[in-house]
Amino acid sequence: MTHAEATEADPAAAAASLSAVFAPRSVAVIGSSRKQGTIGRAILDNLIRDGFKGPIYPIHPVAPELAGRPCARSVLAVGKPIDLAIVAVPAAAVEDVVRDCASAGVRAVVVISAGFAEVGEDGRAAEQRLHDLARASGMRLVGPNCMGVLSTAPDVRLDATFSPAFPPAGNISFATQSGALGLAMIDHARALELGIADFISIGNRADVSTNDLLAYWQHEPHTRVIALYLESFGNPHAFARLAPQVSREKPIVAVKSGRSAAGTRAASSHSASLASLDIGIDALFAQTGVIRVDTLEQLFDVAGLLSSQPSPLGRRVGVVTNAGGPGILLADACAAQGLTLPTLSDETMLALRSFLPSQASVTNPVDMIASAPPDHFEQAIRLVGAEPDIDAVIAIYVPPLVTQPEEVAAAIARAAGSLPATKPIATVFMSSKGTPAVLSRGPRGKIPSYSFPENAAMALAAAVRHQEWCDRPVGAPAELSRKQVDAVRDWAHHVVPHDGWVSFESIATLLEIIGVRVAPSRSCAPDPDVAAAIAGELGFPIVLKANARHVLHKTDVGGVALGLTDESEVLASARAMIDRIGHVEGFTIQKQIPAGVEAIVGLTSDPSLGPLLVAGIGGVAVELYKDVAFRVTPVTDRDVDAMLGDLRGKALLDGFRGSHPVSRDALREVMLRIGALAEVLHEIAELDINPLIVLPDPRGAIAVDARLRMKPRK
Repeated sequence: MTHAEATEADPAAAAASLSAVFAPRSVAVIGSSRKQGTIGRAILDNLIRDGFKGPIYPIHPVAPELAGRPCARSVLAVGKPIDLAIVAVPAAAVEDVVRDCASAGVRAVVVISAGFAEVGEDGRAAEQRLHDLARASGMRLVGPNCMGVLSTAPDVRLDATFSPAFPPAGNISFATQSGALGLAMIDHARALELGIADFISIGNRADVSTNDLLAYWQHEPHTRVIALYLESFGNPHAFARLAPQVSREKPIVAVKSGRSAAGTRAASSHSASLASLDIGIDALFAQTGVIRVDTLEQLFDVAGLLSSQPSPLGRRVGVVTNAGGPGILLADACAAQGLTLPTLSDETMLALRSFLPSQASVTNPVDMIASAPPDHFEQAIRLVGAEPDIDAVIAIYVPPLVTQPEEVAAAIARAAGSLPATKPIATVFMSSKGTPAVLSRGPRGKIPSYSFPENAAMALAAAVRHQEWCDRPVGAPAELSRKQVDAVRDWAHHVVPHDGWVSFESIATLLEIIGVRVAPSRSCAPDPDVAAAIAGELGFPIVLKANARHVLHKTDVGGVALGLTDESEVLASARAMIDRIGHVEGFTIQKQIPAGVEAIVGLTSDPSLGPLLVAGIGGVAVELYKDVAFRVTPVTDRDVDAMLGDLRGKALLDGFRGSHPVSRDALREVMLRIGALAEVLHEIAELDINPLIVLPDPRGAIAVDARLRMKPRK
């Protein structure tokens, strides 16, 4: 069993094993150097400078002492227990060093050294050997190719990085796959006075993974918010199971790079061509409660709010400003993010009028005009924040000549202390001098501040959406019955795809096994007379479809005829299709279904994330409008509800401009059954039911066309 599999099987045990990484009782630095400016020496100096609480053992082959600490020739020569070893030696020497650590009983190693999987096959093989060494000895391995680990916990004070700065203590724990970005993140956190609990650079992730870190930080008392910079996923299925548990206790904010590199894949079905890796990541984060942001700036913006303020209980924002323009910009940004600025009560507006000048606006935003003194900020924030119809407050300050930023910041801090404990407050200080430190020294403590109104609106909206996700009931997973599972496996055993593609007749059998209704239909050879005779047996009106493997979209080549009312029309249509298309392999003759809302439900397979359920508004224009939503399987009923809520055309389901409402429940049920099918029939490469005709209750939903491609059997 790999460490990744162990994390999924027993997250608590995986988390416990990381105590040696973040809270070691002793640290050895292998690769310590006499020379200042080297990585090994920088890490040793940082451990000493920043006050690590346990013994520090420099390891050097010949030096008797470094930085005033006696040296040992190797970890085996230390003769005392070592919890954590930091390895900063050339790549060629790392394997022997890690083997010594295993022999010495070291509990965890951080391999700073580069030159492994990132450089080619030989490096990948060497990295695998490191993993195997660590696994065999029960030792955890961070890296290789990383910048280290730190903890600001007062009883630890671990700085096993080569960062020139130690961040302020706080409650945000950061993980990054990029060492260079890690240095920038620590520096930026320090500049923003944003407190860090733990920081780790995981590099190539040979062993310790994002999933391990989530399991550890879920129960780590110093951590309130988890911030991630991700370049790839090691075990997305373990992430999908663990992240929702963590998200409900501690917000996870993530930047996932690689949007442009994950362009739409060339594919044959609608479901696959509509998907891309980045869409899959969006789906994974949406269903696990992870707050995805686009930039590192947004990562800090959102983490700063979540780490210092209560979660907002709603979308209603009260704004207090001394400048009309920024107030309007904030109102626009809030509207774009789905937040609202409700009108204040008559009582509150009357109270505001009692001390604000006549030129002021007392609706919402409250524009106190540029000359507003500090006490006006304080009084206005108290009044707006006390409104029962306000869930959060944002104060904007643009420094005029008549007021001092420090005095206004102090007034805002005092007012923040009077707000109900359930209401967050954020500020916008539009000044090149930044935000005065006194803002975060009031009774509320740390108050997030932003340079521009849009940043504040984005951060608050992210917090609102996360709280709404947390408030959703935990969904019930989609499952097939034991009888259905056995029947699906029997179907898979007997079906014989042609070049991977399964005939519509076989697809219809599969769908009926799992409880998805299919329009009555029969297939035949490319014989117009036979097709006409079958149509007469099924009963009119009829839909005739030409089957040809080289044709992806039948409608594009005139391969579908609707509303045929007698055998002569079927005969004529079949002959015309053969003339138009050329090589027709057969016909599908289908009973025409009454008009309803055309939907698409399907599956595609992502090489990193596995099966993705896709659903949305279907029909011939599905790829034009791309009004679809995705989720990583397995899915729950709540996931399916969220997918339907994401659709721009969802109003079509409820009756639009005189049309009849159709059965959402029937569409939901098909989505759940297809999601459950993905967990049973792993051979599916891509599937789409398009269109699925969704009808008014009680007629439900009926599949009228479908495509299915199977993976080669192993």
